[in-house]
Amino acid sequence: MRLAFGIPILLTAALAVPPVHAQKNQGFSETTEVVAVEVPVQVLGKDGEPVRGLTADDFQVFEGRRAMPITGFEVVDLQVPATAARAAAVPAAARRHFLLLFDLSFSEPRSIVKAREAARKLILGLHSSDVIAVASYHAATGPTLVLGFTSDRRQVDTALDSVGVDNGNPNDPLRLVMRRGPRRGAPAQASSPNMAGTVEGQSYAAGSADDIQAYNDKLNDSMGSSDMEGQKRAVTALTRSFADLAKVMGNVQGRKYVVYLSEGYDSRLLQGTTDQAKVDEMAAASQSGEMWNVDSEERYGSTKTANDVERMLEEFRRADCVIQAVDIGGLQAGAEVGKRRAGGKDSLLQMAKGTGGELYENLNDLSSAMDKVLRKTSVTYVLAFQPEKLKFDGSYHKLRVELKSGKGNARILHRPGYYAPKPFAERNPFERLLDAGTRLMSGEEAGALGISVLAAPFRVSSEGLAYVPVVIEVDGPGLISGLSPTGTLPAEIYVYAFDAAGAIPDFVTQTLGLDLAKVEPVLRQSGLKFFGHLDLFPGTYSLRVMVRNGTNGNYGLRVASLTVPDPVEQEPVLLPAFFPEAPGKWLMAREVVPAGEKTPPYPFMVKDQPFIPASKPVLALGQPAAVSLVGYNLAPGNVQVRSEVLSADGREVGAGELQVLEREPGGGTDRLKGTFRPPALEPGEYLLRVTLTDADGGSGTSTTPFVIAKKTS
Repeated sequence: MRLAFGIPILLTAALAVPPVHAQKNQGFSETTEVVAVEVPVQVLGKDGEPVRGLTADDFQVFEGRRAMPITGFEVVDLQVPATAARAAAVPAAARRHFLLLFDLSFSEPRSIVKAREAARKLILGLHSSDVIAVASYHAATGPTLVLGFTSDRRQVDTALDSVGVDNGNPNDPLRLVMRRGPRRGAPAQASSPNMAGTVEGQSYAAGSADDIQAYNDKLNDSMGSSDMEGQKRAVTALTRSFADLAKVMGNVQGRKYVVYLSEGYDSRLLQGTTDQAKVDEMAAASQSGEMWNVDSEERYGSTKTANDVERMLEEFRRADCVIQAVDIGGLQAGAEVGKRRAGGKDSLLQMAKGTGGELYENLNDLSSAMDKVLRKTSVTYVLAFQPEKLKFDGSYHKLRVELKSGKGNARILHRPGYYAPKPFAERNPFERLLDAGTRLMSGEEAGALGISVLAAPFRVSSEGLAYVPVVIEVDGPGLISGLSPTGTLPAEIYVYAFDAAGAIPDFVTQTLGLDLAKVEPVLRQSGLKFFGHLDLFPGTYSLRVMVRNGTNGNYGLRVASLTVPDPVEQEPVLLPAFFPEAPGKWLMAREVVPAGEKTPPYPFMVKDQPFIPASKPVLALGQPAAVSLVGYNLAPGNVQVRSEVLSADGREVGAGELQVLEREPGGGTDRLKGTFRPPALEPGEYLLRVTLTDADGGSGTSTTPFVIAKKTS
């Protein structure tokens, strides 16, 4: 099996779905106890419009012949204004996934250039909850993932510019980000000769038709020749690569569309020659008994090639993946039309119709043409059920969804089946990459690996960026669970900041090679603490943090909200309360700053002395704990502080004693040293809300999670 997708070798031990105990509604996730299978369903009336107003009682789900109880039900209507406002809250199973796949082997470079512009118009018409990936195909390399499924339209635009040119390896191993804003005062760096730069406000220079041709020549493209044997080899390579692609896409939740932009391969390979003169000549030879003058493949097509194509289409159908084929030869104009490859339209039509899609040709506005597809999939009913005794062997399970009596005239669109999870070791690098990326895009907390996250926006720089340190604590016993206490553990850390529009302005990723023979005792006693940072403009963000064991796939995904205040407002700002910890408790690791970038100053200081803050402090009942407060825009003079303790669900349960012992002003930044004694509480998780009021009456408030430890005997 060959499924290239241009994935760097470093990913071969990373990004797996682990066996974990189920928690919340994790959707289709591998567990040792329960797997919840989510089935997105669209119901269409006689007019082709979505049917609204159905409930769980209207549906029946069958796995094979067995009726399955529906354990979860959700309705998502993308035409309701409120849904657009909360696009990020649309569950993964209800999201539409569009893979823009550009065929470099069966298309002319000029057609690829025009296809990129058609794709741009398409994404303008998509819903804000839709996620988009960009890939290219070449017979010499197989599919190459340019950009993973993302809601960031800026990244999609950049990825379209780079289709068909050699961009080298991306900085983001999950392929969610191709460019980002300036970091730590570093100059803009060109990623390849075809790119203008990567800083905010600059774009990748789009590869021209000549650039695409040069890229094809570099890959030694001989697949576009008119020689039928060469064409046959090219189609065989395509069907194998696309069948592997379909199997991977089968593990992606939600409705999936491959927008296949190509001029198509020569359909004579499947149908035989369409030259009537040759048909008559071979017919006459056959009637006269001169069978040696009849080329059966030229007359009737290649049976083997036809079977290869059908097997490929079956894999797409099993994966609930629809091919929307775009004849980009039809996007040409004038004399260019005559240069297109022969018979391509018929092969594109076969791929589209074979998966329930459509063929779009001679269209300069792809967005308008696909409006019908978008409209009929705007209402999704997400049904969930729990299969019993499911083996984690990657096997395929057929599904059937029916409407109960009285609603039989409606047409139902649903996934025809699902693949059982595979053991981590059996997943290829692209499966691991795609799974990690889609989990981060979902924004849903999942995984059994314990993770705590502390993020705080320190003062905005003259460039308008806030320095946001991110401190991650990882449960050590959970991280090394099931491993031998020898060898190297690859611990993958991923931190992505999503803004309100779904864009990713910054991220931090790092893989730590942990020598278990040396660090296993520390990990088993406490865990791993990682220090990194983001550079963010003022605004509201969702920080999504994933830590994964690259050996057995144990993982945790946590989501934290962050607001970077606008310095122009000059209102008092209070950061979360920082509780210092004694050194030596954790195995410490710090992000590696790329060459050419400045290492920012360490932010957690009291009287010029650094300290290590706890991501989720563990306090002893009745015992005072040292605390550090950092405030901005505070007026000179005395300050007053008030503390409130809330339960995990937000109920006020006490006040506690918060005392400020020292104040250290400095250039608009005030650092306050103090102590906090929690009130009488039961062991468990709580929130500390601190309000600080300055001498002019201005106030700032922050909230910090903490834990009351269990009493030890």
